Amino acid sequence: MAATTENLPQLKSAVDGLTEMSENERSGFINLVSRYLSGEAQHIEWSKIQTPTDEIVVPYDKMAPVSEDVSEIKNLLDKLVVLKLNGGLGTTMGCTGPKSVIEVRDGLTFLDLIVIQIENLNNKYGCKVPLVLMNSFNTHDDTQKIVEKYTNSNVDIHTFNQSKYPRVVADEFVPWPSKGKTDKDGWYPPGHGDVFPSLMNSGKLDAFLSQGKEYVFVANSDNLGAIVDLTILKHLIQNKNEYCMEVTPKTLADVKGGTLISYEGKVQLLEIAQVPDEHVNEFKSIEKFKIFNTNNLWVNLKAIKKLVEADALKMEIIPNPKEVDGVKVLQLETAAGAAIRFFDNAIGVNVPRSRFLPVKATSDLLLVQSDLYTLVDGFVTRNSARTNPSNPSIELGPEFKKVSNFLSRFKSIPSIVELDSLKVSGDVSFGSSVVLKGKVTVTAKSGAKLEIPNGAVVENKDINGPEDL
Repeated sequence: MAATTENLPQLKSAVDGLTEMSENERSGFINLVSRYLSGEAQHIEWSKIQTPTDEIVVPYDKMAPVSEDVSEIKNLLDKLVVLKLNGGLGTTMGCTGPKSVIEVRDGLTFLDLIVIQIENLNNKYGCKVPLVLMNSFNTHDDTQKIVEKYTNSNVDIHTFNQSKYPRVVADEFVPWPSKGKTDKDGWYPPGHGDVFPSLMNSGKLDAFLSQGKEYVFVANSDNLGAIVDLTILKHLIQNKNEYCMEVTPKTLADVKGGTLISYEGKVQLLEIAQVPDEHVNEFKSIEKFKIFNTNNLWVNLKAIKKLVEADALKMEIIPNPKEVDGVKVLQLETAAGAAIRFFDNAIGVNVPRSRFLPVKATSDLLLVQSDLYTLVDGFVTRNSARTNPSNPSIELGPEFKKVSNFLSRFKSIPSIVELDSLKVSGDVSFGSSVVLKGKVTVTAKSGAKLEIPNGAVVENKDINGPEDL
């Protein structure tokens, strides 16, 4: 049976009995569930969707550059807080603990690179840009231990936890922990839309306002391209934009990403889940919807405070049904990008693809560990020797899924500056100093091992055995 608002009193009394939840978490959770049950989802009328103008989605190269004047730059940076979303675990890549501690390059983790970048800014301009990590209950304990290693760095590091909500048992519509599921699996973090109330409830937001901070730059901790950008920051301060979402041109790999639209005079995020079935192909087309959300967001701190206090951030609810230990559960989530329509003078900025370099799988790790990128001062920069503006497409089989397996299959990461695509399946390993060019597929026959020898140069080849080398 489908749950209705009649289920609410029973749920509410069960939640009141969950001592692990704070008052803020209880009210936030009940608020989310009652919005879900009342079916208040915004209905998008397809015919009203308009493509945003350059005033609403500003081309990055039309923004005024920042002068080299050190005092102007310091003045900008003194208004900034950097916040990284650090709630995710590295489980999909076969790692334990927070994803941000996976080694990306030269023995440095995501978190190391972020701290080095901000430390360089603070040292160079004599400013004090703080780093804030939003953890989930899954990553909090590990992160607290990990950040101790940065005690002597020139970066103030703050952490806070996003909310912890109970999973709901679908058929009875009661919180799973109330039915005796007391371990971590009974709970979930409700998506990164929770960043705004949680930042406020942690007390950090008021503390930053009292220090004269004005904007927070929010980004996923696994996006290596999400570095502080003074051009964007200056534009927002000058134009009093309360919210800015960085978008970038779609490629065929990004067809499912959310896009910005103009709708009834407001800019808003359109996600694939909101699209009527008959328009899904149109949504995925690169012709009509040319940009997608990178989840690099710049938000005015006073505006966050005002909207959270007014309980005005009613982002679209993303129902996420799961089966855990044989029990069908429901978790309700929200996304930070969907908040754009509640802020005044909100804009998108169409940024270069270089600001979107997420590492979601070992295939991404191959790209960033290769000669396609160089690492300078904590910044991962693309090798100018590559003439093709897009990255090679990389498909690695399940044998490469875990980071440890991935690393054991490469004596060294191949040169891929001239590679268009690579597809690897089966029990394949690579020797050192291998060069891959053009279109390469490597397929080990079932039950056979296949090794690409040291120093091999492979160009536009299908390799199915040693005889093809």
